[in-house]
Amino acid sequence: MNTNRSISVALVVSMLASIGLVGVYIAGGDRAAEGILLGLALGGLGAGIVLWTRLIDIGPETEEREPLETSPEDRMDPIELRPEGITRRSLLVRLLVGAGGALAAALAIPTLSLGPRPGASLFRTSWRAGVRVVGEDGAPIRPLDLPLEGVLTVYPEGAVGSADSQTQLIRVGEDLLELDPDRQEWTVEGVVGYSKICTHAGCPVGLYRAQAHQLLCPCHQSTFDILRGAVPVFGPAARPLPQLPLDVDDEGYLIARGDFPEPVGPSFWNVHSGDDS
Repeated sequence: MNTNRSISVALVVSMLASIGLVGVYIAGGDRAAEGILLGLALGGLGAGIVLWTRLIDIGPETEEREPLETSPEDRMDPIELRPEGITRRSLLVRLLVGAGGALAAALAIPTLSLGPRPGASLFRTSWRAGVRVVGEDGAPIRPLDLPLEGVLTVYPEGAVGSADSQTQLIRVGEDLLELDPDRQEWTVEGVVGYSKICTHAGCPVGLYRAQAHQLLCPCHQSTFDILRGAVPVFGPAARPLPQLPLDVDDEGYLIARGDFPEPVGPSFWNVHSGDDS
């Protein structure tokens, strides 16, 4: 098998393997088959390129030879020149482009699994105005269900377990709260709610120091003063925990007035590109 044919076979194998890889992925995926096809695609393309180097002219070469004599009849008979070499080179170039394009498509297809852009989804949670506050068992909660200095992880009704909506509900003496006047109205009988997601690295703020009225993140020791709007008083967190505006419905159960006024979670989530879609 000459070099040109070997290059063609290698590039065709690479192209077919890449197409097969796309087909296997779309059909649901099979790790073993995908691995074999990817190996053939890369190997075929690599082999084709390596063999191609044999066709590259290294430089001019000369060879001494005896003068050629031709008869007058031969000189009068024109010879048709066919650019076979150029035709073969054009075919190889097309095969190389096709193999490279097929491999690029195969490697790009898995990016579809990443899903749509998050857009403004990082800036919203499942809390909405009028949604009841429920515990991990889904039961609604009244303010006095919490004892003084009691703490409870709660969620929006219908979204129990939602990672970005988890909230620490704490009940303290109403006279101890030092919130801004507008946020003072977001509490009910001393019950105040803050996002459970640390504003430093997103760890759950799961520890409560009752005597100091502080929420503590066990990951990096960020500490938040719940009496003053969960402002950070220690550790690397630089932003307060967002406060959930609370109210009660006609049956006396806690409800949300709306979503958190600020994005929950780490501060790097808040780098906004201006796309609210």
